[in-house]
Amino acid sequence: MLAVYLIGFLEGAGAHFLDLIGGGIHVYASFAAPVPLQVFFVSLAVLDPLIVVLVGLVRPVGVRLACGVMGLDVLANWITNWPQLAENPASLLRPVGLLPITLFGLFVVACSGPLLRAVEATPERLSRMTR
Repeated sequence: MLAVYLIGFLEGAGAHFLDLIGGGIHVYASFAAPVPLQVFFVSLAVLDPLIVVLVGLVRPVGVRLACGVMGLDVLANWITNWPQLAENPASLLRPVGLLPITLFGLFVVACSGPLLRAVEATPERLSRMTR
């Protein structure tokens, strides 16, 4: 599960970096996203790599941050894409865009409980608990 988290957030970080390199800080204005959502999408260029580092270091805060960020990311993408989706529901089925973001978000949230239990039960923590 950790590997999927790492791969997913690395891919997200790469996508947001490429967006920023290609379109600058206002790249998400072209999606007609409200300004707060544009700021959030830009912040993902920092948040996604931070999650990769924290999850890679097997920190519980990384799993919690991943859940919060993906929850907001899915919500923001649905808000931004709703007009196109309402006009053409089949657009949800595209392999790039809303569908994979939603599926990854569901995976992150669904796996967070077992993953947190596993992360919090690392040998270092178990040895502290048995003292």
